[in-house]
Amino acid sequence: MSGFLLSMQGAVSQGVLWGIMVLGVYITYKILNIADLTVDGSFALGGCVCATLIVEGGWNPLAALVISLAAGLLAGAVTGFLHTVFEIPAILAGILTQISLWSINLRIMGGKSNVPLLKSDTIFSWLVDATGLSQSMVSLIIGIVFAVALIIFLYWFFGTELGAALRATGDNEDMIRALGVNIKKTKMLALMISNGLVALSGGLVCESQKYGDINNGTGAIVIGLAAIVIGDVLLGRLRSFGSKLTSAVVGSVVYFLIRAIVLQMGMDANDMKLLSAIIVALALCVPVAVDKWKLRRSYAEGGK
Repeated sequence: MSGFLLSMQGAVSQGVLWGIMVLGVYITYKILNIADLTVDGSFALGGCVCATLIVEGGWNPLAALVISLAAGLLAGAVTGFLHTVFEIPAILAGILTQISLWSINLRIMGGKSNVPLLKSDTIFSWLVDATGLSQSMVSLIIGIVFAVALIIFLYWFFGTELGAALRATGDNEDMIRALGVNIKKTKMLALMISNGLVALSGGLVCESQKYGDINNGTGAIVIGLAAIVIGDVLLGRLRSFGSKLTSAVVGSVVYFLIRAIVLQMGMDANDMKLLSAIIVALALCVPVAVDKWKLRRSYAEGGK
């Protein structure tokens, strides 16, 4: 297989693993109408917890992922507590938690900014040894399994009475409050589920890349927003909730494919942050520009 195809396969596998993080961002950004900046910290938290448990504690890689998920739930609860109890604006509450998590992550890893897993078993190395498949193919398979399972779970959960109340909170707080629903609890729950998924994604990426790094989550919220918008552009015509969740993962894959293609064209890796910002800006601006152009065209045709 050529180097280009290998890089594309690696981009797809990373896109699916990061797509789990995008599902978490989708819950707060699309359902709750909150841009939760806790994400950058909770993604790194999942990776740091997973790496430390495997390397220092000798934990089973699957158990380490469960603890990473629990750590993300706790991080989301802190943001939810600041927002719902002390009425700190959601974006500021997220920033406060994110800043705190940088120091907490450093302490979790014993003051080291990077913990390698080269000599440790992971769920990916298990499957590589068992099947003989390549690392990128194994990452793709595991990523798809986790992503599909989580999409099914979220589709079921948001169809329950509690999940419907959570969705209604994002649509109309006043209405759902008048129906007797405690919106503080629904917001808290949404933030916890969101950051739990983000941390789980961080743990999976950590095991896939064979290292945990305190800076792994930098820019995660930007990637999440870009993936959501890209998914909306590509699959926006599909109206079902399941297709919306699927579009978030598809958007993540497309985002990483774009990054990989640009790198293959010779772009400096140090400019990736700039590329990410440009992708987000274009994804947000192009649909608005198209709608305005269609509106002006309809006015012009009406005038004739």
